[in-house]
Amino acid sequence: MSEEQTITYELESEVALIGLNRPDKRNCFDLTVMKQLRAAIDRAGEEAKCGIIFGHGDNFCAGLDLRWAAESWKTGRSQRLPFQFNRNSYFEVMARGNIPFIAALHGATLGGGLETAAAAHIRVADETTYFALPEGTRGIFIGGGGSVRVARLIGFARMQDMMLTGRVLKADEAERYGIVQYIVPKGQAMTKAKELALKICKNAPLSNFAITNSLPRLQDMSYDDGLFFERMVAEYTRSPESITRLHQFLDKTAPRVRPE
Repeated sequence: MSEEQTITYELESEVALIGLNRPDKRNCFDLTVMKQLRAAIDRAGEEAKCGIIFGHGDNFCAGLDLRWAAESWKTGRSQRLPFQFNRNSYFEVMARGNIPFIAALHGATLGGGLETAAAAHIRVADETTYFALPEGTRGIFIGGGGSVRVARLIGFARMQDMMLTGRVLKADEAERYGIVQYIVPKGQAMTKAKELALKICKNAPLSNFAITNSLPRLQDMSYDDGLFFERMVAEYTRSPESITRLHQFLDKTAPRVRPE
């Protein structure tokens, strides 16, 4: 029997559009979704300059498919998402892969859905989006890197509050907490995400790679080590394209920095 297609993929110019496609299940994750999502992210890293992840239907992603989890975990802990807990998981490949990713959010963005959004580099939420970490009420614990990535976005105390109390954040609260960088009207998250992706695609690819892979690591370093590493990355990022772009600025053929 052929595997259900739970992820859509489209290359639009230089932007890969990756869609979670289980709308009847609020785009919840099971093993099939995670495997197909990993494959789509790998593909995007090879043929696109930026990726957008979004959800089909009324929600981005409501997290783990609890019916699937309850059935698959009956045989013991060894069955619990065996490939997620390593650096080859789709979370890590998105967070520290070849290209930047934007998460276009709407509706439920819960549990693993929030963890997935946190693995992206920019998050755009429309006004219908709401966020929660309900694992505590389900008797489980987060397993997609959220204890690291989400906590770094909103802080340890706020995350602990969400996990202990089941607190639900609306889009405006999520922006204040640092979960999302942009809020847009209902139905406009993808439009905004594409606008941002086109800007990102104009950057030098090596600079984008340095930004998405170096900045997170710098946060783990001491002050002195961070400055040393920054200097190394700055030297590594220089290329013939750097010289070309600098001359374009000097020749006044490059766009100027102006407020929109």
